[in-house]
Amino acid sequence: MKIIVTGGAGFIGSALCRYLVNEENVQVLNIDKLTYAANLHSLDSIADKPNYHFLKADICDRAAMYQAFADFQPDAIMHLAAESHVDRSITGSDEFIHTNINGTQILLEAARTYWNGLEGKAHEDFRFLQVSTDEVYGSLGKDGLFHETTAYDPSSPYSASKAAADHLVMAWNRTYGLPVVISNCSNNYGPYQFPEKLIPLMFHNTLKGKPLPVYGTGANVRDWLYVDDHARALFLIMQKGRPGEKYNVGGHNEKTNLEVVNEICRIMDRLHPEGAPHERLISFVADRPGHDQRYAIDATRLEQELGWQARENFSTGLEKTIRWYLDNEQWWGPLISDVYEGERLGLLVDEETDKK
Repeated sequence: MKIIVTGGAGFIGSALCRYLVNEENVQVLNIDKLTYAANLHSLDSIADKPNYHFLKADICDRAAMYQAFADFQPDAIMHLAAESHVDRSITGSDEFIHTNINGTQILLEAARTYWNGLEGKAHEDFRFLQVSTDEVYGSLGKDGLFHETTAYDPSSPYSASKAAADHLVMAWNRTYGLPVVISNCSNNYGPYQFPEKLIPLMFHNTLKGKPLPVYGTGANVRDWLYVDDHARALFLIMQKGRPGEKYNVGGHNEKTNLEVVNEICRIMDRLHPEGAPHERLISFVADRPGHDQRYAIDATRLEQELGWQARENFSTGLEKTIRWYLDNEQWWGPLISDVYEGERLGLLVDEETDKK
């Protein structure tokens, strides 16, 4: 099986590429623009594998995408390329609209043109998997779960751009018959995550004895999913998911942000006791605009229809993650010094001005 993965040098994309390349009879073409959040070192373990191929290209480059399909002749595409950080979308939405919406439309047209030229079983079996997020559903109250039928109600420029992309993907199925599947996942965590995200940022700050900024009161709830569990789910959805359907992927690990930070502190107290107790570093800061209160995924369809189960609970997955970061400063160190130093993101312009 030949699979195109877009955004395969990012956090989830690189985990997916590492997983796929080690599957039997799978060839992977990783297409990535290599923006700030991409890191080819996340793929060092598979870079020399004969069934792994890399193309540096922008999904918004129409000619390059058509050529990639023509040259690689894939059986499927798994589309992960996206601008993904909510805070960055608040102060700079242009790239989110350009990449997440326009780029998806270009990929859909490239895939449709290629698929129309296939015959027989190749035409029947082709799949376009849109990898999306639970943030498209908006915010939950204290009770309830997101289902595949939950209405979209995005709150940030990021989630709105992903919602738009999901709608485009489904429209290409209904209008043109393109065999698409959509997955919507909860918050991912694990090794190789860019340090602007909550868990790696809090790890680094505890390691360096810096404040641990928690938005608002820390009561916002997220459902956490270990990235390798997600990679397994995506391959399964691509292979066995029904065209025109959606599958939610969640880890059944609801935690408040404050609970997550406290758990990181406890693990660091044990594994890196210098500076303990690290909970003393927690600092509550102004909440970000449009901060959804709670996300929680119902993954019943994925579990019952396709037989997937998460292998990591939050405690086991978080400890694996922290141990990996402690052992791999050569991966995250250059990012902290050269790309992102841990500064607050997502402040509105007037808030930034007020602080000067």
